[in-house]
Amino acid sequence: MFQQLQSRTPLGWLQLSHNKNRLLVALAGIAFADVLIFMQLGFQNALYDSNTRLNRTFIADIILISPQSRNMQNLATFSRRRLLQAADVPGVKSAEGLYIGSLTWKNPQTRRKTTVQAIGFNPEQPALNVPEINSQLNKIKLPDTFLFDRGARGEYEKVFQQVDTGQIVTTEVDKRTITIGGLFKLGASFGADGTLISSDENFLRLFPRRQSGSISLGLINVKSGYDPQQVAANLKSYLKSEDIKVLTRAEYIKMEEDYWKTESPIGFIFGLGVSMGFIVGVIIVYQVLSTDVNAHMKEYATFKAMGYRNSYLLGVIFEEAIILAVLGFIPGFIVPLGLYSLAANATNLPIYMTAVRAIVVLLLTIIMCTISGAVATQKLQSADPADMF
Repeated sequence: MFQQLQSRTPLGWLQLSHNKNRLLVALAGIAFADVLIFMQLGFQNALYDSNTRLNRTFIADIILISPQSRNMQNLATFSRRRLLQAADVPGVKSAEGLYIGSLTWKNPQTRRKTTVQAIGFNPEQPALNVPEINSQLNKIKLPDTFLFDRGARGEYEKVFQQVDTGQIVTTEVDKRTITIGGLFKLGASFGADGTLISSDENFLRLFPRRQSGSISLGLINVKSGYDPQQVAANLKSYLKSEDIKVLTRAEYIKMEEDYWKTESPIGFIFGLGVSMGFIVGVIIVYQVLSTDVNAHMKEYATFKAMGYRNSYLLGVIFEEAIILAVLGFIPGFIVPLGLYSLAANATNLPIYMTAVRAIVVLLLTIIMCTISGAVATQKLQSADPADMF
């Protein structure tokens, strides 16, 4: 079989390379479709990663939330007494409350207002698995002192330098002066430009209308030897309340991701963009292959007259489709690498290339070209050698 492939005339490649201008236009069209798909998938992945990044840092096996909560930017509150009740369930090691809220603050460098997410918790009990935060918990015990996200979106270079050199940096939040006492790295998201971390007392000072007994999340840690799934089931059975929802860590992360996938219009738009890129590629490749079939119809008729079957001629067209897919994918893969870097630097979002995404887009490109080839061969199959001469 290998010898047969070696001796076979690469008719598909010869036909494509015969008209180099047409070939270059086809490859440019496929590359454009691939770039469009790559960018949409990159933004989509950044949407999911950036908006679940904070969720993944919580030090908790089980999360308690209000059933009215939709995502991290739309969290309803529930009574802190639910944590006291949860602590009575066998297997529960600790139950801590977390305050989360969005606020507008003045960028200390540009003095422009922007939206950030504030998080408050008991500094005696670390709530986030971020070493930079946990090493500075003594700082957030000071009144009106916060840690700020080094990965925030915006112009903060001078602020970061000042904090790193030990200078005092202050700014205003709702006419209240706060101090940036330290930095950590988390990153921006589609919902907020950055994150402020402090103690629960400092958080409540920024939200004077917020009652201390109304918390955003309950972080439940399970004792060693207990199954978090079973403890979560016991909590659901024990609490039995319409104002609380019990989720395992994995379920909570999935809830956030599902919101952006199904309920958020942004997720739908990115998915639609991938579909549009695929359709554009199918149309472009179809036009190229259809034109090529029409240009060589007499030659194909001659092959039929010589006894070649339709399967051989179809193989030639599919050979062209595969060649176009592979060659078009190369620039379609290289260009997004630069665009990913450019977009990541401009937005501070986690936009990067992955091997899985590259393989998926390559397969999509091959499928795209194969579909185009299948449509383009319809006329070829019905061609009668007698009608050609």
